[in-house]
Amino acid sequence: MTQNDNPLLNDWHGPFGLPPFDLLRAEHFEPALHEAMRRHREELDALAAQAEPVDFDNTAAALDRSGELLYRLDALLGNLTASHTSPELQAVQRAVAGPMAAHDTAVRTHPGVFARLDQLHQRREQLGLSPEQRRLVERLHTDALRAGARFAPAQRQAYQELVAELAELNARFGQNVLADENGHGLLLDGEADQAGLPHFFREACRQAAIDRGLPEGSRLVTLSRSMVVPFLTFSERRDLRETVWRAWVARGEHPGEHDNRPIAARILQLRQRQAAMHGQASFADHALTDAMAGHQGAVRELLGEVWRRARSAFDGERALVEDCMRQHGAGHALQAWDWRFWAEKVRAERYALDEAAVKPYLSLDRLVEAMFDCAQRLFGVHFERRADIAGYHPDVVAWEMFDAAGESRGLFLQDNFARPTKRSGAWMSDFQYGSRNRGALRPVILNNCNFSRAAPGEPTLLSLDDARTLFHEFGHGLHGLLSVTGYHRLAGTQVLRDFVELPSQLYEHWLMEPGVLQRHARHWQTGEPIPRAMVDKLQAAERWCQAYETLRYTASALVDLEAHAAAEPPADITAFEAQVCERIGLPEVVGMNHRLCHFQHLFAGGGYAAGYYVYLWAEVLDADAFNAFVEAGDPFDPQVAQRLLRHVYAAGDSVAPQQTYIDFRGRPAGIEPLLAQRGLLEPASA
Repeated sequence: MTQNDNPLLNDWHGPFGLPPFDLLRAEHFEPALHEAMRRHREELDALAAQAEPVDFDNTAAALDRSGELLYRLDALLGNLTASHTSPELQAVQRAVAGPMAAHDTAVRTHPGVFARLDQLHQRREQLGLSPEQRRLVERLHTDALRAGARFAPAQRQAYQELVAELAELNARFGQNVLADENGHGLLLDGEADQAGLPHFFREACRQAAIDRGLPEGSRLVTLSRSMVVPFLTFSERRDLRETVWRAWVARGEHPGEHDNRPIAARILQLRQRQAAMHGQASFADHALTDAMAGHQGAVRELLGEVWRRARSAFDGERALVEDCMRQHGAGHALQAWDWRFWAEKVRAERYALDEAAVKPYLSLDRLVEAMFDCAQRLFGVHFERRADIAGYHPDVVAWEMFDAAGESRGLFLQDNFARPTKRSGAWMSDFQYGSRNRGALRPVILNNCNFSRAAPGEPTLLSLDDARTLFHEFGHGLHGLLSVTGYHRLAGTQVLRDFVELPSQLYEHWLMEPGVLQRHARHWQTGEPIPRAMVDKLQAAERWCQAYETLRYTASALVDLEAHAAAEPPADITAFEAQVCERIGLPEVVGMNHRLCHFQHLFAGGGYAAGYYVYLWAEVLDADAFNAFVEAGDPFDPQVAQRLLRHVYAAGDSVAPQQTYIDFRGRPAGIEPLLAQRGLLEPASA
């Protein structure tokens, strides 16, 4: 295949610079990526060899512009392998993961380029740079140092080999989780197996079976969270709840070719070696030097405070659940696969609230309208459907974003449904961030969810948890769409990891605003708005099971931190996980959000390694930030919204996050709004 025959190496003429999805084949990627890496190296060699004295434009700005083709190809491959993969694409992903990671390290540590960047960094205060230019120099310099730019040549080579192996292991880990999720599920056999399941869930199971080519009339419970959680909540078949729960928590733990336990152990060993090369005692220490938290102590203080309060509050929740079991004549002990079933009964009885009665008001289409409406009321942008723009799969829906003056400002792609070719979870990614230095003035942002597909002719109905996920990911999406910075490295969500969840978690608050719900939450059959009494019940029930959910999350964050803080990484991750859970006192009935064997945040990539705490860190910020609207007396107060747009959603990483939050709020965040939000303000017991 010649370069002219490879559509990835030709100009992309699709709307907003999208690639020709219909022409792409897996075999196009590997040669295109190697060619893009070659061109990138040529750019850097030319940058390093130039005779002109070092200045911002010919060094920092030029480095920021370099590698644009490689970035686009990498983003495209990443989006396809996450959202619509195939055995052929997975083979490409495995083949290029190592070379791509080694190339990235070589780019950041290029001796000639770093010599110029280092010189620029030393003189940055004397050059009359703008704050954004100075920030770019500092971030590029930090990137270089963290990639080993000051290492001796032999060390740099060893470091490149290490990160290449890590990248290969990350790819295998994620593919193994997907294989387990596709290879395990529960076929429901007749009415007895469906006892207690509401109509919408039965139809979702039927559609899941159709999507997987099973015989007509089959109903399948997959291991997607959007199916597991409602099954555990509604199924009256305790034996089947246990079967599904055990399959869910054991993903990645089955002996054989998809066993993630040795992969995770090897990743931990390599990360520890990585940290040692940087002179750090552990990978957690290394990772946290480039975070808002700064060090383990700050993370442990936050997690410990919240854990103590949640652990105390959980005893009260458990007492209510066990009392409900006794009243209904259940003679068995409460187990992990029982919790959601009985907790839902407590919620229904205590708050007169039935989730199955709420769902008809939470149709996906209406909630998409709601999230767009909130964006317009807050930030003056609106979205128009672009049915003429085709994505990589028929599920992808395109929306063009316009500003208040009617100017086109970006493209938003939504891919909402679970399918066998998509990894689990929900996430935001990009095809292109907005930066003037690269001439990319209209970002192209993608949101992925894994909602259960409704039967043909019926609307997709979401749980409240799914609705929060929709708003959460759109908060990330807005962070990418509204940020058009001077420089690519500072654009969009490329911020410190414990700041990146602020825009997403903050956006969830508008979902639960009574005015938003009554305006957009309408019964899919009658069109009637959700009753105000039901909204009041939803808000009253918000704190029910918060201690349970907090313990699940915090246990995962603590296990992550301990695994990456260990001077001797654990060889047996299952035993290590059990030891940590026993030491912190995690009740077995609670469990963890993610066990290490399928913890993709940590092991399918490195972004959240020693960093799962960031959701709680950001919740301190988002709870405090939303209080600015509460204090203004209006959830859409225009002055507060404009400050939020300027300092959070539109700023990218052009200002240090500690400073940009103070610029928005006028002061640092306090923890009290978070504790109040989770119902944990009461003092923890001694």
